[in-house]
Amino acid sequence: MALTPTESPTAVAEDAIPAAVAEDAIPAPEGRTEIIDTTYEIGQDNINFRRRFVFELDIHNIVFSVSAIAIVLFTFLTLAFQTTLEPVFTGVRAFLTGNLDWFFLLTGNILVLVCIGLILSPLGRIRLGGPDARPDYSSLSWFSMLFAAGMGIGLMFYGVSEPMGHFTAALGGPVFEDGLRTDWAPLGGAAGDPEAARRLAMAATIFHWGLHPWAIYAVVALALALFSFNKGLPLTLRSIFYPIFGERVWGWPGHVIDILAVFATIFGLSTSLGIGAQQASAGLEFLFGIPATQTTMILLVLAITGIAIASVVAGVDKGVKLLSEVNLGLAALLLVFIVAVGPTMQIAKGFFLNLSAYATYLPALSNPFGREDTNFAQGWTAFYWAWWISWSPFVGMFIARVSRGRTVRGLLTAVLLVPSLVSVLWMTALGGTAISQVVNDGLTSVQDAALELQLFEMLAHLPITSVTSFIGIILVVVFFVTSSDSGSLVIDTIAAGGKVNAPVPQRVFWATFEGLVAVALLLGGGLVALQAMAVSTGLPFAIVLLGASYALIKGLLSEPR
Repeated sequence: MALTPTESPTAVAEDAIPAAVAEDAIPAPEGRTEIIDTTYEIGQDNINFRRRFVFELDIHNIVFSVSAIAIVLFTFLTLAFQTTLEPVFTGVRAFLTGNLDWFFLLTGNILVLVCIGLILSPLGRIRLGGPDARPDYSSLSWFSMLFAAGMGIGLMFYGVSEPMGHFTAALGGPVFEDGLRTDWAPLGGAAGDPEAARRLAMAATIFHWGLHPWAIYAVVALALALFSFNKGLPLTLRSIFYPIFGERVWGWPGHVIDILAVFATIFGLSTSLGIGAQQASAGLEFLFGIPATQTTMILLVLAITGIAIASVVAGVDKGVKLLSEVNLGLAALLLVFIVAVGPTMQIAKGFFLNLSAYATYLPALSNPFGREDTNFAQGWTAFYWAWWISWSPFVGMFIARVSRGRTVRGLLTAVLLVPSLVSVLWMTALGGTAISQVVNDGLTSVQDAALELQLFEMLAHLPITSVTSFIGIILVVVFFVTSSDSGSLVIDTIAAGGKVNAPVPQRVFWATFEGLVAVALLLGGGLVALQAMAVSTGLPFAIVLLGASYALIKGLLSEPR
């Protein structure tokens, strides 16, 4: 899609297009849509400063100011008191996941049901951008961008470690101390039964990387696309809530929503960057003997952030689009290699067996109440759902920006099913190969390795280890660059009051602080601190998503069909 203002050559809505659509916004709807008549103009609350060859600034006076000051202050305080903050972060994560796990699980279930309901309903025929709009990107480019932005680093970090962790825990079965269950096995485990443990482990892994996370992204993407491309509102989170707040959405209710979106995006991305730095550092030590110290991880974060800034400056088509396609190619190459040289037939059969196991265990795994496997439900599922929710503002907005011309049914089906199936194949190939090495070959090195090393230990038992491990490191780096690039673009759009072509220095600012926040959290508590902030920002935004689901359905019902 064109990311700068354009005029549609075809007929538009019967009513006149408001000024919010005409200038510095998104393309006008093509064909008849239900334009919202609002007095708000994009950028009316902005602070503007443009001086050629010197500096440009175009920011929403409240959203940018509050968000930027709070994040700069948080970074400074975390760096200043890093030695005393780890217990605080540990306590925050334990409290939120321990007491509100049911809320996160219930929210995920509701969003899946909303997506399925819209796919099956007549509302699925509505086209984003108007009935005459057509997709702006090819299906391959579209899919590669949404997938690379969605969960690339996580697939690299957890592709081996999560199936292996669940398998080991399930095989050990439930463990009780003083009448309390202390193991991490999903559901009731599968004590002493390797095949049942494998099925349960793969079902639990797919549960965390399948329909639920992508439904979270899809609801945000669809709502943003509808209210921007069909109803002429700014491409920002507050626009979704116009059916609820009306014109008040341009005041403090909207300011709070957009500020929460900025916080969620920054901390969600920083969590991913910290996890990626841990794995890349472990890979460098595995391959080249470079010590995986905190200093190494911080240098990696700074280097990756520098590359992301360069990509931001290059723009969407030259930056994130190209990197996404290259990264998708490298990931496919690594996947094909593992399938070809690993237990090929077992992977092929495992794909369908794992889908069957996922369907079998899905009701129990998604149950938010009365769980006995509290460590699994709280430490794995509740954290994951909070993490996906914290990513949803930027992934959803980015998907929306590249999805103009798709139908509601087409967008939801593609976003839910295609990445989910690829995730199943990825986890089956990497995780299944690692479990096979343990069960069939008696190799325990993968099982015994630290989480960030398990991918490289699995590759060590396959041919050309040094090549595949190096590709793994490159994938971790580029996956974050694409995420940071698209994330910076989205944060800047929100902080610029919905402007999609705000000055580049603002995107550089956000990309820079994504890296600095990750550094601060690594120094202030490591992985626990990263996870605590993802959960903390995911909680309030979960409430925002439930409101967005209601507004989305109300908005779709008002569209001509």
